[in-house]
Amino acid sequence: MPAKAAAPPAAAAKGEWLVTCAGLAGAYPDGPAHRHNGGVHQPGIRVRPVADSDRPTIAWLIEELWGSPVQVVHGTVFRPAGLPGLIAERATRLAGLLTYDVTDGTLEVITLNALERRSGVGTLLMEEAAAEARRQGCRQIRLTTTNDNLDALRFYQRRGLRMVALRPGAVDRARLDKPEIPRTGDYGIPLRDEIDLARPV
Repeated sequence: MPAKAAAPPAAAAKGEWLVTCAGLAGAYPDGPAHRHNGGVHQPGIRVRPVADSDRPTIAWLIEELWGSPVQVVHGTVFRPAGLPGLIAERATRLAGLLTYDVTDGTLEVITLNALERRSGVGTLLMEEAAAEARRQGCRQIRLTTTNDNLDALRFYQRRGLRMVALRPGAVDRARLDKPEIPRTGDYGIPLRDEIDLARPV
């Protein structure tokens, strides 16, 4: 299961984190006001590629938000801190992080975290990921979330992604490698399955 490691820190209020693509505790990143599939312009926020100098901070952040340095997605183990990625910044402050992997013409989002609520950061990161996919000649952008992650499912579908695959029991299987994955996810829903979403770029 994708970044299904652990829920965000207990100190985080519900909705404070967007932990999708494998996220166990996914919060709607941009808030109810963002109900569109078009572009978002957020003054003061810039998105840039991850640099080598960012790696220690990313490693710390992944561990804090996901509870583990690894993410298990569709049976594949990823280490997000070592992957290509995009950072959203407001001034010099980290506002969001997206990590991805490119394989066979698909840019797959591995983790997505918006650290500011209702600010459009999640949307900006997804838009830049789609632009990066086009630059790399990819056909589609794709990601995985879990059956309990209703907020993430809403967020992605409103931004043009469609559900393309369901893997029943995938989270149960991932739990064999990562026993810290909880058995109950958001809204008290049993955490069992992976759902893939995708859209052409």
